[in-house]
Amino acid sequence: MKSWIKWSLVGLGSVALLAGAGLAYGLMAADRKMDRRIAVTVAAINFNSDAASIERGRYLYLSRGCADCHGSHGGGRAFIDTPGMRVKGPNISPGPGNVVAAYQPEDWVRAIRHGVKPDGRPAIIMPSEDYNRFTDADLGALVSFIRQMPPAAGTAAEIQLPLPVRVLYGLGLVPDAASRIDHSLPPQAPVAEGINLAHGRYVASMCIGCHGEQLSGGKIPGGPPDWPAAANLTPGEGSAMVRYPDAQTFAAMMRGGKRSDGTVVAVMPFESLSQMSDVDLGALHLYLQSLPARKAGGR
Repeated sequence: MKSWIKWSLVGLGSVALLAGAGLAYGLMAADRKMDRRIAVTVAAINFNSDAASIERGRYLYLSRGCADCHGSHGGGRAFIDTPGMRVKGPNISPGPGNVVAAYQPEDWVRAIRHGVKPDGRPAIIMPSEDYNRFTDADLGALVSFIRQMPPAAGTAAEIQLPLPVRVLYGLGLVPDAASRIDHSLPPQAPVAEGINLAHGRYVASMCIGCHGEQLSGGKIPGGPPDWPAAANLTPGEGSAMVRYPDAQTFAAMMRGGKRSDGTVVAVMPFESLSQMSDVDLGALHLYLQSLPARKAGGR
């Protein structure tokens, strides 16, 4: 056998061995990450049953993405269901098969604000980075609404990830929310509701999971391969906001799911976004317009 053929085969064999070893390591690392325990000390919050709190909680549930994963009834729904990948939110209603029957007040805080289950393991799919900055009042109102929902039948979460995603998760290239959150931050101080920058910044925290901490977009971590990159919401290169020079055109897109030229915006959770109030949308648009310019994809 010619020497170059021999060494080529040796090289290919070595590459295959290294790839197999990397695959095995990534899968073992993923199992360890999914089973790790995260110590987060939290304080209980108040749950109020007055009409104003329940209505505020209902609004947050419907407009902040909860219904997209858990369904409007709270029983859970599959929000990713493609060949090789299925992700279904758990039942969080008071109905049979729910996962929150034994939740204490602190457990709700850990799960929603920190992405940590009552046993300390990470809630892998829960986008808690979007909810980490909820004020105590809003978090309490949201949970109060959930706790009084009509019972719905459902199951625990279903998470079936394709092999590449599991490996990337194990290698730290697809992070879960618990690894992205600064758990030492105190709860967000109350913000005056209105079309102002402070309230816009508060509303924009719901965009972090897909558009990144800097809101400049990029590939959505852990999403199916056919999902497009999240848009750049800053005024920088490749910004999507040039299409929406005023709050009215922005609100029309958020509620209708179409750009100003009539083309459809993919992936975004418009079932929830369409429920946002004029004040929230106006404040969000104002805040996004005020951001420093960043290049698209920097997240």
